[in-house]
Amino acid sequence: MSTLTDIDPKELRPLLHAEIDRLRDENVALLHRVALQLELEEVSARLDESMDAERVAGKLARLPDIIREARAALRQRAAP
Repeated sequence: MSTLTDIDPKELRPLLHAEIDRLRDENVALLHRVALQLELEEVSARLDESMDAERVAGKLARLPDIIREARAALRQRAAP
């Protein structure tokens, strides 16, 4: 028996489309939420990796100063 990792995604996509077409409406909504959650987890993991790389490279060391400067500039623009 093959596992999910053994199936070529290009072959799996049409099978999934056919399965989705056979699902009850409430299960389609559930599947959509699951897909959104998977996407959120993937984006979150990529963001974590990027932030870790930026931190290691020292690019975040000035972040508090940058935020302070941006807030001051915003306050100055908002002042009458």
